[in-house]
Amino acid sequence: MSTEPATEIATRTPALCGPLDFPDSPLSKAGRQPLMLGLFLPTQTGGFSQSTYPRGTDWTFDYNRTLALRAESHGFEFVFGLQQWVPKGGFGGATHYRENFLDPFMSTVALSAVTTRLITISTVHILYGNWHPLHLARFAATADHISGGKFGLNIVTGYDAAEPLMFGMHRIAHDERYERADEFASVMEALWEGSDNLTHEGRFYQLENAYVSPRPRYGRPILVSASASQAGFEYAARHSDIIFTSSPAGAVFERAIEALPEHVKLIRAPDTGTGRSPKVVIFPLVICRPTREEALAYRDAIVAQADYESIRAYTARHSGGDAQGWKEHVPADRILGGHIQIVGDPNDVADALQKLHEAGIDGVQIGFYDYAPELEFFAQNVLPLLEARGLRLKVD
Repeated sequence: MSTEPATEIATRTPALCGPLDFPDSPLSKAGRQPLMLGLFLPTQTGGFSQSTYPRGTDWTFDYNRTLALRAESHGFEFVFGLQQWVPKGGFGGATHYRENFLDPFMSTVALSAVTTRLITISTVHILYGNWHPLHLARFAATADHISGGKFGLNIVTGYDAAEPLMFGMHRIAHDERYERADEFASVMEALWEGSDNLTHEGRFYQLENAYVSPRPRYGRPILVSASASQAGFEYAARHSDIIFTSSPAGAVFERAIEALPEHVKLIRAPDTGTGRSPKVVIFPLVICRPTREEALAYRDAIVAQADYESIRAYTARHSGGDAQGWKEHVPADRILGGHIQIVGDPNDVADALQKLHEAGIDGVQIGFYDYAPELEFFAQNVLPLLEARGLRLKVD
């Protein structure tokens, strides 16, 4: 090995580790909201709902750029891009569900350059192909500067059995994936801290005199993880500013809200000695209309035109995965989509979001069936109710 100065991960003790340590960072400012609001962007065919009921939701960048700008104008804190690897035709059916799929890293970096305050978060499968932490550390540091410190990485390890095959790989066992992710993230954090060249001889990754510059603006980019397992919670406690979790009791709101308080306690239980814990975010699919009756009728119309062929294909592929966060979800949940489903008039929706907050949820990244008009209806009719309840502070 070279005798040039180098820093080992084990001896690294940075004074400031991440965005939440800087009170002026975009994430710290977003976290002052009692309930953060995000939008789960439909950057793939069909978004998150498997139905042929007519709608304008579109996977194109222009459509998603418009959504991001409108979300920002309404005071939302962040947008989120999904990653998934699918074969020709996506999941099939009449909708060719998820056949077209914008890369979330490129899309969210591009969106960060056209927005002024909105945090843009990309999902990355770090264990697929030949990703190396040195590559991603530089890419993310560059994205951090393009965005002005409002770019985030959602680090995922890949639960699906079929996706790794596209990269000439086989799925790694669940807990080992998190061991690899832990080392991957630790290497990136050491590179972003950048007190000197980094030499690292680890179990999974090796670097000699590696260096990344410029430094991210707030210690490192925003780090996110998505998990519902103990291994995932422990990883998040060590590395994540935000953990994106699912309902342990299925998508039906009444069952989910009973299980979430204990679930959130499990997420916050790991102690890393830092005195910090990640903010907890969940994905509700919102169906909101002026009256409860109209909302239920709209939901029923969507369900009546379910794309069952694509749902069967999605279910078959998902059943081959080892995700621990979807055990109580059933195929019918896929028609509307979402980790949980909120259906009702504006007061019903505000009630549900308040219950999520009371259960310990720090933020929601919302999905809609017909995104553009439903986002506007939500902003005009639900946001004022959230402000009146103290769940949202007005943004200048």
